[in-house]
Amino acid sequence: MASSADISLALVAGEVSGDMLAGRLMAGLRPHLPNARFSGIGGPRMIEQGLVSSVPMDTLTVRGLFEVIPRYREIKGIQNKLRDQLIAERPAAFIGADYPGFNLGLEEQLRAAGIPTVHFVSPQIWAWRGGRIKKIKRAVSHMLVIFPFEEQIYRDAGVPVTYIGHPLAEMIPLQPDVAGARRSLGLAGDARVVTVMPGSRMGEIKYLTEPFMRAVRILAQRDPQLKFVMPMAGERQKALFTELAAKAGLSDVPVQLVDGQSHTAIAAADAVLVASGTATLEVALFKKPMVIAYKVFEASWQIMRHMGYMPWIGLPNILSREFVVPEFLQHAARPEALADAVWRQLEDTAGRERLAQRFTDMHHSLLRNSAAESAEAVLRVIGKAT
Repeated sequence: MASSADISLALVAGEVSGDMLAGRLMAGLRPHLPNARFSGIGGPRMIEQGLVSSVPMDTLTVRGLFEVIPRYREIKGIQNKLRDQLIAERPAAFIGADYPGFNLGLEEQLRAAGIPTVHFVSPQIWAWRGGRIKKIKRAVSHMLVIFPFEEQIYRDAGVPVTYIGHPLAEMIPLQPDVAGARRSLGLAGDARVVTVMPGSRMGEIKYLTEPFMRAVRILAQRDPQLKFVMPMAGERQKALFTELAAKAGLSDVPVQLVDGQSHTAIAAADAVLVASGTATLEVALFKKPMVIAYKVFEASWQIMRHMGYMPWIGLPNILSREFVVPEFLQHAARPEALADAVWRQLEDTAGRERLAQRFTDMHHSLLRNSAAESAEAVLRVIGKAT
């Protein structure tokens, strides 16, 4: 039997959330495969666990249907080069962390070449593009899902599947330390705080900076004592945000920018204005009321809105199967509407308490030892389960 030093695993993440998921999986594998080699594409959390990344993860990060077109040749070239490299090297398995547009195509080719494939996080086939289940069945040897309702979808389709819980449910405390978070950010304990999260992707920042900042200006005029905190995912995001705010004449809007520290900023909040995506689940796990917004390139929106199967886009609403928090999509994401919705949440004490209980129940439903369970599934795939 080969030792762990002889085992290589390939992984690809294309965004911050995938980097976090794959990093935890790698940490779960290390006790079982202490000398295994990890290669592929990933971000800082995967690199911290020993990944040798062939290109910077940011190279793959593109948002929207039409936005990918100018970079299609570059990204396809990266995919083809990695495919050829992995077919030559024959890793024990390939693990795609989310990023389905890139990873599923790569997985299909690798599996056809005899390399086992694991996909970590189901594409949202339950929300849109349900026909992808056929491609998934061809591409994926084993699917790891992070929401309870997804497991039955794959069992019904004949795809081997494991529900591993959501890693964020382990990372975020059941009872957030609001006072500690405010001290960390230099905020008074009795302040009213709104955290503003325009996203970590450049496209999100491009489309949400102006409506979010104009909403902040409206709220600040209603209550000059309100405090606004905006965590920035990195220097590139911060530079783009600053440039766009200046171009829109919004540099004077009173927002405290912080580097990273998104969880601290959420914990400190009374309400959160947030871009649709994984961050909405983070806000829910911190038991905070939120207003969700989503904007993309107009042509992308016209296609996407006809492909959706659900009335919800935010993860808290999808998991609750109802609109527990408001969503404002594309043209509806106007500054006045966003500001009014945040203001209602700030003023509704009873509503915040109801939401906190709802989100506590959600937290419990998602809580598993995801690193251990995902690692065990991968070990079964490569024949190393104990």
